Amino acid sequence: MELGFVMSEEVWSEANTSPSAIEAALRELLRARHAADGALAPARVLNLVVVVDREWKGEIANRLERVGRYHASRTVLCAVEDGRETLDATAVIGYDERVGTIGVMRERVEIDMGPKHLPSLATIVDPVLVDELQTMLWCPHGHDEAVGALLGMIDVMLLDSDEESDSAPQALAHAAELLRYAYVVDLAWLRTTPWRERLAASFDPIARRQALGRLQALSVRHRPTSSVSAVLLAGWLASRLHWEPGVMRSMDGRGLRGTATKPDGEIEILLERFDQEAPGLAGVTVSCSRGFSLSLDRAHGGLCARERSAGGSERVWQVLGASRGEGGILGEGVRQALLRDPTYGPALDAARAFCAG
Repeated sequence: MELGFVMSEEVWSEANTSPSAIEAALRELLRARHAADGALAPARVLNLVVVVDREWKGEIANRLERVGRYHASRTVLCAVEDGRETLDATAVIGYDERVGTIGVMRERVEIDMGPKHLPSLATIVDPVLVDELQTMLWCPHGHDEAVGALLGMIDVMLLDSDEESDSAPQALAHAAELLRYAYVVDLAWLRTTPWRERLAASFDPIARRQALGRLQALSVRHRPTSSVSAVLLAGWLASRLHWEPGVMRSMDGRGLRGTATKPDGEIEILLERFDQEAPGLAGVTVSCSRGFSLSLDRAHGGLCARERSAGGSERVWQVLGASRGEGGILGEGVRQALLRDPTYGPALDAARAFCAG
């Protein structure tokens, strides 16, 4: 028999409220819903705290709705509005009513506040979080006061270094500073994941692996606003292949050019701007001294791979489903809060060395 499926919500709201009142309302919503349906259980995996400008609250809420199955267990959305003196809050319990099976409840809290509340944000947020869960913080519009107030109580910092600053060195330095206090999930780094996976897979065969030592040139093509993603990819290769990064120089607005030192010489590195609608990378090419080259370029439905052998023959094929798309990046970022990527830190250090000039 087909199971019934209904999405439902229980809502509480109050103007000029307090953190203790919000916590009590959440507790009562959960108690009442579980009493009405014992098959419903609250999700207990991750807290997510989001601090945004009030005028962008709707857009950020919509992005969070599209993360798919990677919703946080409890999301606390703090909307900062100039001139606001009081806290207004809404608490929502969302759940799936499935006939004949267990359902999961997820909680969302929206708190409207003023800039004056940011220095004491920890006292507002702490009572609303689920104890003994990892807590991730995301401040897409800056709000350094909020970061400073919450840094001692969070486990994971979510950021997008491509949007942090117009300066790649400044954005990378900010990520490195945050990494001293919390695990960092960087959306700029996650945009490089399909490219890193395909490059690694391309050189996985034993016969191909020897070509890694003969790499002579690296070209990364990227959207102009995604220079951090590009330099992080170069940093990843440098850290994994033990290159010594050299300082990259501007090519008059066309990108960056530099070199890295390896045991048997140098490798030329180009980070080239490329006009495209989607954030992130447009293509990557690696070339060897004996004529071999491999290019990966963004294409409809995945990546277009083009391989040229040392003998001059060429092979082209499609790598289907290689990209999660920008819509899936935020969901992957939430999922990464529960994982640990040991390659990000070394790639970040190498990227900073490339941009040290």
